[in-house]
Amino acid sequence: MDVSVTSRESGDRTVVEVRGEIDVYTAPVLREELSSLVDSQHTNLVVDLTQVSFMDSTGLGVLVGGLKKVRTLGGDLSLVIDQEAILKVFRITALTQVFSIHSTLEDALA
Repeated sequence: MDVSVTSRESGDRTVVEVRGEIDVYTAPVLREELSSLVDSQHTNLVVDLTQVSFMDSTGLGVLVGGLKKVRTLGGDLSLVIDQEAILKVFRITALTQVFSIHSTLEDALA
């Protein structure tokens, strides 16, 4: 399965919507979108993973890299995850302590 990554403005934040599977083959698509946004001064990002069916360690690495990049510029990157399978990956790796994780996009934007 492929991945689709789109972004849109929502107030002072940029919502990055990800659909599909994030693995070693598709993660570069997400990395490129995050890098492009940060390069164009979008540093308050909300990555919506509610339409992601699978994520491996490569996807986690992309998100951690994006978080580091925006934080060095005074921004933040939060996540929207509503599926237990995806959330479990963040729990196992203790990344729930690193990322601000919300169950709905509305909560993340509040």
